[in-house]
Amino acid sequence: MSYQLTIEPLGQVLDIEDGQTILDAALRAGIYIPHACCHGLCATCKVIVTEGEIDHGEASTFALMDYERDEGQCLACCATLQSDTTIEAEIDEEPDARFLPVQDYRGTVSRIEDLTPTIKGVWIKLDRPMDFQAGQYVNLHIPGESAPRAFSIASAPGQASEIELNIRLVPGGKGTAWVHQQLSSGEEVQLSGPYGRFFVRESAHQKDELGYIFLAGGSGLSSPRSMILDLLERGCKKPIALINGARSSEELYHHEEFTALAIEHSNFSYVAALSSEEADWQGAKGFVHEAAKVHFKNDFRGHKAYLCGPPLMIDACISTLMQGRLFERDIYTEKFISAADAQQVRSPLFKKI
Repeated sequence: MSYQLTIEPLGQVLDIEDGQTILDAALRAGIYIPHACCHGLCATCKVIVTEGEIDHGEASTFALMDYERDEGQCLACCATLQSDTTIEAEIDEEPDARFLPVQDYRGTVSRIEDLTPTIKGVWIKLDRPMDFQAGQYVNLHIPGESAPRAFSIASAPGQASEIELNIRLVPGGKGTAWVHQQLSSGEEVQLSGPYGRFFVRESAHQKDELGYIFLAGGSGLSSPRSMILDLLERGCKKPIALINGARSSEELYHHEEFTALAIEHSNFSYVAALSSEEADWQGAKGFVHEAAKVHFKNDFRGHKAYLCGPPLMIDACISTLMQGRLFERDIYTEKFISAADAQQVRSPLFKKI
């Protein structure tokens, strides 16, 4: 049985299948409702039901309190319809956002490589090209698991028929353990996408602004790599800087590629920083935020910064950027929120980061 969902203020009407969440239906129609954890824990996807009946699903009482339920609020990521329903949602207006409906794909693993001792590169040939913006991610279905796992696309949109994922082994993580220990070349996989609102805000760059700063750590390099490759392939002339951090040289990947790109493109600069001491290492030393501070001489004015990596790295980078006169409107981050992360209290000072 299906119901109709009306999304205001757009006035768009969607047919929703039994058991399909409000968020999934909206994303598959190309309508972006802000969201983060997708598990009913972080309250980012809160919307107001103005007409109709819904089932709150597994929304936590922390993220959606009893009085909010009484007021007609729900979490779009886990709410399902029990009748024709109308909601009011906070629809983001992003001039650079492309409205790309989420779709399901089948793919074949064409190649798997050990990029580092803990990160594997996985290349997947899709049953048809995926139209996506550099910086977005896909949900990969894991055998035996009800919830898919989110992984950023590391390749550029120009390679739409075969995407690259860089997947770090997470201790105790069933999804990443399956990728590292069981997945093999030639295997068929299922995925959906594209998801996410992490992309280059080109229209936000005024003529007098200096350029792009990308700060990455670990497998957080995936999204920045896609964005940088896309900018360079499309002939971007603004300065582009990548500060990439790793614990050791063996954990540094795509290093030769970025070194070669810096030689080939005069507007691209690349700094690799190691946080551990290595006698033979001639590059930057310290954490990502420290290397960025040195490279830009603690003055980030006139730039847009894109951050992707572990939460502690992102927090340190935000602090450093703000000390160097770059503020919230010019800082964009990508965070995949776990159940534990989602229950942490976020500062009300920051709406976007």
